Amino acid sequence: MERKRSDRIADDLEGLIFDGTFADGDRLDEVQLASRFSVSRTPVREALQRLAQSGLVEQIPRRGVFVRQPGPVELIEMFEVMAELEAVSARLAASRISDKALANLHAANERCKLAVEAQDTDGYYRENEQFHAILYRQSGNGFLEQECLRLQRRLQPFRRVQLRVRGRMKQSMSEHEAIVAAVQAGDGDKAAEAIRQHVSVQGEKFHHLMASLKPAAE
Repeated sequence: MERKRSDRIADDLEGLIFDGTFADGDRLDEVQLASRFSVSRTPVREALQRLAQSGLVEQIPRRGVFVRQPGPVELIEMFEVMAELEAVSARLAASRISDKALANLHAANERCKLAVEAQDTDGYYRENEQFHAILYRQSGNGFLEQECLRLQRRLQPFRRVQLRVRGRMKQSMSEHEAIVAAVQAGDGDKAAEAIRQHVSVQGEKFHHLMASLKPAAE
């Protein structure tokens, strides 16, 4: 299925922000962006709305849309919360997941594997989102699911850029295998720890992430 034009523009804008073309505090003009991407203002507006949901830009009434890059402390705090929310989801899902959902989890993981083989980082991220969304839903806790989805949207551009680090997709795939095995075995504690390690950005992973964002921060 072909992706929406606005989604492709949002992905391109993420890249332009991360490579420093648009720096923190820069105003993003709809007319100029429409000309840049050879489209009408509608898909540009939709793309900016998506970036606003993730917090990568800020929409200020009567002033416009501005790039907003979180600092390293804010970023690591968000990842810490995401890791713990996902750990709770995985622990609950290990005891509550249905057979059909477990089959869907395996299928999503297989699609992730195909994306790794194709070296398709964006494709991997999309399938990875589905993989995690299944665990959120299977936690059986609607409030937790919504909080996970909200923070997932907030961190989307940063989790996407992580996958561009050499070897990260394969490492992520290996972590997925551990998560699936723990959930299938009904081992909530092991599932929680596996997904916590998968999501957290402490140590080397954090340094890689900050290096990816460095041009935009300078």
